Amino acid sequence: MKIYVASSWRNYRQPNVVNNLRGAGHEVYDFRQPGEGDNGFHWSEIDIDWQNWTPEQYITNLSNPIAEDGYKKDYNAILWADACVLVMPCGRSAHLEAGYFVGANKKLIILIDDGEPELMYKLADNVCITTDEVIDMLR
Repeated sequence: MKIYVASSWRNYRQPNVVNNLRGAGHEVYDFRQPGEGDNGFHWSEIDIDWQNWTPEQYITNLSNPIAEDGYKKDYNAILWADACVLVMPCGRSAHLEAGYFVGANKKLIILIDDGEPELMYKLADNVCITTDEVIDMLR
């Protein structure tokens, strides 16, 4: 199966999930390394001071060619994938990506971590605690 792993750059579990899914025979898109020699999109490629942008600067920089390229890679991978694994904890982008899979009637599996319960995770096909459970649900 073709899998899109949605998570956060700060999530220490994400690389292991990618490796385990690949080890189980799945094709996996990794936003941290979308291609050979590609270390994924970072706002700091546009501006080292990106965390201090005004809302207007943020909106303007969504159209920056570097941002456009990063977006196209991720979006094309979303279209390519059969399923999404949302690896918690994660933020806004990953949740928006997961929502796309629900709306497109593609499989969504959420791999939870410690944290508060979320009612709308009922939209997912499965909510799992371990990567082994995720792999079983993808069979």
